[in-house]
Amino acid sequence: MARQGRDQPKTNAVRILEHLGIAHRLVAYEVDEDDLSATAAAAKIGLPAERVFKTLALRGASGGVFFACVPGDAEIDLKKAARVAGEKSVELLSLKDLTPTTGYLRGGCSPLGAKRKFPVYVDETAQLFEEISVSAGLRGLQVLLAPDDLVRAASEQPGGVARASYADLV
Repeated sequence: MARQGRDQPKTNAVRILEHLGIAHRLVAYEVDEDDLSATAAAAKIGLPAERVFKTLALRGASGGVFFACVPGDAEIDLKKAARVAGEKSVELLSLKDLTPTTGYLRGGCSPLGAKRKFPVYVDETAQLFEEISVSAGLRGLQVLLAPDDLVRAASEQPGGVARASYADLV
């Protein structure tokens, strides 16, 4: 069951959106530790999975880390992601490295407000919708906003040089 409103916990992602004056909505839902998938989150908040974008942390051959936001019902194409990021190859960041590197837990990884600033790539299919959903930085909390606003927020994260571009990642 989803709960909407702005009385949800403030995360770094939400603080960034508020600082930039970006319109957004928060939706909380019950977390099932056995299914942290974007498709499960989509069902719980009542959105089609293609509008709930999962945030994947990847590491390139150069050692650089970046985020890729892809539709919840899609799989990332690592070769395409490498090309978009200008890397020879990429791999998903291991679960043991996810929290120390990003500050986020699996199932609650947001493209905004990580412990360090990372480039963010949003799949071009986000542009098909007026509003998409990404993790707000906590398991069980999604932020809904316009795709262009996500790109703007990712590009303007304080202290960071995050790149945001639309690319075919799936």
